Order: sequence, then C-alpha cells, then structure tokens
Amino acid sequence: MLSFALIILASLFFTGIIGRTKSIASGRKGPGIFQPLNDVIRLFKKGAVYSETTSWVFQVAPSIYFASVLMAILVIPFGQTRGLISFNGDFIFFAYVLALGKFFSIISALDTGSSFEGMGASREALYSMFAEPAFFILMGSFALLTGHTSFYDIFRTLHFGSSISYLLGTLATFVLLTIAMIENSRMPIDDPKTHLELTMVHEVMILDNSGFDLGLIISASYLKFAMYGALIANFFIDVLPWYIAIPVFVAIQGLLAVVVGIWESFVARFRMSHNPQFIFILSSVSLLIFFGVLLVLQKFN
Repeated sequence: MLSFALIILASLFFTGIIGRTKSIASGRKGPGIFQPLNDVIRLFKKGAVYSETTSWVFQVAPSIYFASVLMAILVIPFGQTRGLISFNGDFIFFAYVLALGKFFSIISALDTGSSFEGMGASREALYSMFAEPAFFILMGSFALLTGHTSFYDIFRTLHFGSSISYLLGTLATFVLLTIAMIENSRMPIDDPKTHLELTMVHEVMILDNSGFDLGLIISASYLKFAMYGALIANFFIDVLPWYIAIPVFVAIQGLLAVVVGIWESFVARFRMSHNPQFIFILSSVSLLIFFGVLLVLQKFN
C-alpha cells in the first residue's frame, strides 16, 4: 500500500517538474508544477462526447487503459515492503496487464474509423513491440542473477557490490527510463506538443476522446511516468529503512523528472524511420546487462 500511495503522490508533480524544467531551459517563465494536474481536474468536470461511428469499445477503452496502469502499480514493491499484489513471475503480469491497456487504446483508435488515428495506432503497436523484448531481457537477467522471479524478491536480493554490478544498475536505469519515454510517447520518439497529424503517435490516437475519458488517458500517462520511476528507485532503496527510503524515493522521482525535462529540451525528435532502430537498441543494451550477469555469476569460466 505504501508503494501505491507514493507512486500516486509522485505522479501529481512528475509531469509538472518536466514542464517546469523545459521552461527554465528555454528561458521562459512557463506554467506551474501543478498545471498538468489542474488540466486533468478540469477535464474530469466535463462530459465525454462520442461519435455515432464508434462502438462500445471506444467508450470503455479509456477506463480499461487507466485500470491497467493501476493494476500494474499494485505489483511494484517499495524497498522492503511488498506490493499489494506480489507473486512469482509478477513482472510478467506487470508487462501484460499494461499490454492489455495498450491493446484497448489501439483498438479504440481503430474503432473511430479515422485513417489518422489508425496510423497512430499502427506506430504505437510497432514501438511497443520493439520495447517489450528489452524489458523482458532486463528483468529476466535480474531474475537469473537473484534466483527470484517477483519484483519484491528481485529488488530485495539485488545488491550492488562491484564495478560490474554498478554498471548493470546504470544500464538498467537507462533502459527503464527510455522505456518510460516510449510508453508515454515523449521525445525523442514522439513530441506531445505537436499538432501535425502526420508526425503524431499517441496524440493522434486520442483526437476523438474528450472530457472525462481524455482525463483518464492523460492521468494514466502521469501514473506511468511515476511507475517506472518507482522501479528505478527500488534499485537504490532496498536496504534502507522506510523513514529514509521515502525521502530518497521522492528525491529520485524528482531527479528523474528533471533529467527527462533536460533530455527533451536538448534532444531533437527523431525521424519516424529512425524510431524503430533507436528502440531496438534497448534490446542490445539489455543483452549487455544479461552478459554482465553471466560475468557476475562466473558462467564464462
């Protein structure tokens, strides 16, 4: 329960810090940290409008997408405290419950009958397909290293004590942070501020969503940022008592938000044709982690 509450809390300011960092980096005053939260609250107060060409799929998809993210968050532990849902192989459940939400968001875009939204759905499916192997290779490597297959046991058993292990932790942080950028359709894969349909990915998928439904979709993206931030934080708080782990967790979330803001301020968006190549590189980095685990376990002797 502690992990769930902290992730919800972190999601309230994570995107706001990103926006504030980008404003400072570009020399603008910019919106406040809680402006994204205010925007979501405003959307929740509005009703949703549905096209006559859409079916029940379009109406239920935002709720399922939001619920899938909440279910995934329930699996994540906090240091020495289990998640509300914890079992052997729960990282597989984590990945595929998110995939369920992604599936409904994709067929929701297709349900509108819009060629633009179908184009965005196709890109979303392609990028998710390339990002998925990187996550499974990463978590499978740590499962091999620790001998456990649940998030809680992996993070509880995983300890950094050598130069190779520190390198593995750094590479894992990079992979998870980049997956978070891909899952939230951020730079350099996608630009959430663009209004040109030909270059959109996620934004073009939700053009027909409005009001409460749009608020659910945007809230889910805020939660996903904090969710991946929590996974990264668990690399560093596993041996800390809770009263120290909580401030460290908040500090890591804030630092990650600043890093994302700086990254988006100084990295240009890739051409569409280069996105699959960039995402597929993550699998190569995860393979480096796998080989590093084999070195730690002395499997090459």
